[in-house]
Formats: sequence, C-alpha cells, structure tokens
Amino acid sequence: MPYFNWKNHQLYFREQGEGNLLMILPGDTASSACHQGELDHFGDRFQTVSLDFLGTGKSDRVAKWADNWWQEGARQAKALVDHLGYQKCIVMGTSGGASAALLMAIEYSDTVSAVVADSCVELFSMEFVEKTVIVNRRVRTSGQIQFWEFANGADWDQVVEADTAMLVRFAKQGGDWFSGRLSKIQCPVLITANKEDRDLPQIVLQTSRMAEQVRNCRLFINDHGGHPMMWTAPQDFHAVVDHFLKPLDH
Repeated sequence: MPYFNWKNHQLYFREQGEGNLLMILPGDTASSACHQGELDHFGDRFQTVSLDFLGTGKSDRVAKWADNWWQEGARQAKALVDHLGYQKCIVMGTSGGASAALLMAIEYSDTVSAVVADSCVELFSMEFVEKTVIVNRRVRTSGQIQFWEFANGADWDQVVEADTAMLVRFAKQGGDWFSGRLSKIQCPVLITANKEDRDLPQIVLQTSRMAEQVRNCRLFINDHGGHPMMWTAPQDFHAVVDHFLKPLDH
C-alpha cells in the first residue's frame, strides 16, 4: 500500500493515471477514499494523487490536531510531491483541503503551478462554529456517520472530535486562514462554490473577496448544490475545472 514518512508518521495516498502531477486534498474529516470519482475523472490526463492528512483516513492518528492544521496539511502535501519525485504540481482541494491548497501555493510558489480551491472561505467566526458546525455534528445522522466511517474507518468519531476541537481553537484565535497572504499567490487560481452552501459562512461574499486578492484568479459561483460543489454539483464542477486545466494537461 502507498505510504510515505512525514515527521516519523506514516501517511497514506492513492494514485491513478500518468502525466503532470495533480494533487487532490480532502476536507478535514474526509480522506482520499472519498475522491475515487476525481481520481477516475482526472486520472486520464494527469498523474492524480490524493492524500490522507495526518490523523485521517489510513494515515497515522494523533490525539490532538495542530492548531495550524491546514498549514501542516500543505507541508504534508509538499512532502508527498517530493516523495513522488516531481518538481511541479497542480493542487486541487475541497473545503479544508482547499485552504491547504491555497496555503501550499503561498508557501511553495516554485512548486505549485495552479490551484483549484473548491468550497472554502477566508474567515470562520466562533459564532458560526457554535451555531452551525457543533450543532450539525451533534446530531450525527446516519448519512454523516456512513460518510465518516467510509472515509476514516471504525474510529471515525475520534477523527470528528479532534477536528471539532481544532476548529473551536482556530475560531477562538481569530478564524483567519490566510492572514492577508492571498496576494502572495503567483500561479493561476480557480475558486468554485455553490451559493446555497450552508456549511460555510457568507460563501458568495467571502469567495468574492478572496478572488479580489489573488492576482490571477477565476471565480465560479454555482446556482445549485450544497457542500462541497465538487460532490453536490459534479457535472458543473468538472466542466469548469476541465476548462481551467486544459492548458496544463500536456
């Protein structure tokens, strides 16, 4: 099984296809297991790889997730690029994985040639975490449990609890993913979102403000679907991403 070592931890990844490297970064409580559809779709043109962040999926567990979780995720993704022997990569992320993808572009401009950031925002308030994230996760519907167990296995509840605790700490510290650094991104960026996404605060306003800060940015706001666009409006997502990536698939 494909693992690599990062800071004495074993991290798991899936790969499919050949060509230029396309890295897919999952949301916080998801994993590469949830991205077989993307591996199938993009694997006919790219060496498509999806990573299980530390603490999720088939990667090693940690009792407490780092407060700079998404920054650490960006570092893990960069380490995987190096492990695979690539100099450049396209990074596609959804939800928390999109935040990690943008942070990767900020930190590793020589490595990241383009970013697709699906269904993410710049700011997360404590009020939103309390009234939306915590409330929704407290219910734990059969659909939620099925998703988390599929993504992470029998200890899915430990993953969800670790993520929730980390989100609370993040929000208390200001809930700012990028600290005003989006303008440092040098590569082309595509931001996608559904305007009816209720899992993120002020999605249209926040993604518009993000796009204004990135010098080479396209923004696509879809008129239907939930969270994330990648899975709730896949045909629309694939169409706009295929158009964006067409100059890069050779």
